[in-house]
Amino acid sequence: MDTVSKEKRSEIMSKVRGKNTAPERTVRSLLHSLGFRFRLYRQDLPGKPDIVLPKYKTAVFVNGCFWHGHDCKLARLPKSNIEYWHNKISRNKSRDTRVVQQLRELGWNVYVIWECEIKNIPRLKQLLLTINRSGGY
Repeated sequence: MDTVSKEKRSEIMSKVRGKNTAPERTVRSLLHSLGFRFRLYRQDLPGKPDIVLPKYKTAVFVNGCFWHGHDCKLARLPKSNIEYWHNKISRNKSRDTRVVQQLRELGWNVYVIWECEIKNIPRLKQLLLTINRSGGY
C-alpha cells in the first residue's frame, strides 16, 4: 500500500526528469574541468547516450541507481505495486544491456556511471581520466 495519495504520487512522479539531472551535471562539470569536450544526448546513437566524447569515440551513461536497478542502497524497490516496479526495472536493465552491446558493436567505448558513484569525486575523476587511455567498461 502506498503511503501517499494517488494525487500526491502523481505530483512526485511528474517531477522526475530524464535529462539534465544533478548527477549528469556533476559529471559534465568534472569532464569540462578536465579539458574534455563533449556532446549531449546524440540521437543518432543507440540509447541516446547522456554524454558523447566524439574525439575518443566514447559514450557515457549517467544512470540513476533506482531506475536502472543498480545493486546499492539507492535502488530499493517501493513496497507498493511491487510487480509493476520489478517488471519496469527489469525492462530497463535489459534495454541498457542491449544498448551497450549495440554501441560496442559500432566501435564505441562505453562508460556507465552510477548515481551512487557521483559522491566520490576523487574516484569519479580517476575514472574519467581513463577515458583517453582505455576502451571503457
